[in-house]
Amino acid sequence: MGGLGKLTASFVVSGPCGVAVRDRLKHLTPQDEKVLQAVGAHQGTLASGDLKARCADGLEHSAQTWAARKRDLTKESSSRIAGAITKVTHDQWALARRCQAAYIRNLAAGIRTLRHRLSLPLGEKGTKREAGGYRSKNEWFRKSRRLAMLEERHTAAVAEWQAGRVRVVRGGKRLLNTRHHLTAAGLTEEQWRERWEAERWFLAADGESGKRFGNETIRVTDTGEVSIRLPAPLAHLANTRHGRYTLTGRIAFAHRGAEWADRIEANRAVAYRIHLDTERGRWYLTASWQRPAIQTIPLETARARGMIGVDTNADHFAAYRLDQHGNPVGEPHRFGYDLSGTITHRDAQIRHALTRLINWAVRVGVGAIGIEDLDFTAEKTREKHGGRKRFRQLISGMPTGKLKARLVSMAAEHGLSVVAVDPAYTSLWGAQHWQKPLTTPRRKMSRHDAAGIAIGRRALGHPVRRRTAPPPHDQSDRAGHRTTQAAPGNRRREGTRPPTTDRPPGGPPPSGKRTREPSASNTVRDAPSTHRWVQDSLRHTG
Repeated sequence: MGGLGKLTASFVVSGPCGVAVRDRLKHLTPQDEKVLQAVGAHQGTLASGDLKARCADGLEHSAQTWAARKRDLTKESSSRIAGAITKVTHDQWALARRCQAAYIRNLAAGIRTLRHRLSLPLGEKGTKREAGGYRSKNEWFRKSRRLAMLEERHTAAVAEWQAGRVRVVRGGKRLLNTRHHLTAAGLTEEQWRERWEAERWFLAADGESGKRFGNETIRVTDTGEVSIRLPAPLAHLANTRHGRYTLTGRIAFAHRGAEWADRIEANRAVAYRIHLDTERGRWYLTASWQRPAIQTIPLETARARGMIGVDTNADHFAAYRLDQHGNPVGEPHRFGYDLSGTITHRDAQIRHALTRLINWAVRVGVGAIGIEDLDFTAEKTREKHGGRKRFRQLISGMPTGKLKARLVSMAAEHGLSVVAVDPAYTSLWGAQHWQKPLTTPRRKMSRHDAAGIAIGRRALGHPVRRRTAPPPHDQSDRAGHRTTQAAPGNRRREGTRPPTTDRPPGGPPPSGKRTREPSASNTVRDAPSTHRWVQDSLRHTG
């Protein structure tokens, strides 16, 4: 352990702070859809203009400029809609700033790696922690050109960061670029245009505690009736009093419906968002609300009923159950998923695998799930892994942040805690200390299964190693097979085993006293033996 870095202490991950449920808006009339499209397009235009104004303010933004923007929006909609638009605008700008900072860090990491490798002689071998020199002059030249390009990009990005300029695309950059590749995406220009406009609509409203049913702008009653407060320019489309439009369809949340009903009956805040799935031609309504902050349980409490260690891989979760003492129980479990295809497909695969994992944890009765605190931010740079393109695609495709958030949210609903551990050396030490001992003719252990045990033991506070090493040659046993399971200081089992007799082998007896007569021998001897010896009982060390 002398050359290894210090491991980060394990901790219990904080629980979810919010809830979101979604259901389909069914039985809408053509007039209902027309009104929803008109409201979404009008408020989407206001949101685009507000985002443009916020980006123009840059670092000069203040409470006064925020209030001025909100007053301008109120004239075209309402104060509540204006507040919702400005809040979303600030969230988008803040997200763009965080992405810009991550981009700068990624460029800086690539520049450091290139400079280091360019400074080394050609063909010099690297180490496990740092890459070596380039293989040829041609590669060295191409990487020197790439270094100049990255430095230019880094300079430009830092200048934009210092000036407060961000780049935001309402509707998504990926969908925008799809416009130039319609044939590859399988879309016509009309289909792309419909999707682009729907993504830029704004049909959302924040909740307000104390207001009727928890939201004044988009109101959903206990019977499932949905009504919208129309903006001032579209007030002529109202079909009820006070400038509201009531939809024909009804909503009924199958998931968390009772919890949602309790909130609206108490007039507690519930935020709503209405959006159109252009591929299916369906309208959906999403309800969300905040949860009160719940204090996380102590780490020792989470460890009391054992742990399930989970190793996250590109196509499956490798899980192993451990008791509170760190001993593996039962057989390894694997929960597969497929991260290819669309975002919706990948998300469904992760959700299904986590559901099976959590259901198994509930059945066996453990209190927590141990998982690695993964963060591939530094490892995603192209320069660190060179030509290992498939490996870079592998770590870039693993949704570590979304996976942790979804696991914490789903585990909290079943009373399970999530313990995050340092991922260092879990696969290496798991394979070294657990893969071979647990492999049997009927049990096939992989490195990932052994890593799950290492993660679980680290989450329980136990060392990953199974046993201590035998003593060196200059001590007793001459580096024999002796090993110990107990930790140092427990029941004096780390000491040298005492001899079985009072004398060294071949030496004279300590006294002439005899405790028992030797047995008669069948061998014919010239004279009876007069040798006497004393055998003492084994001494206990514990």
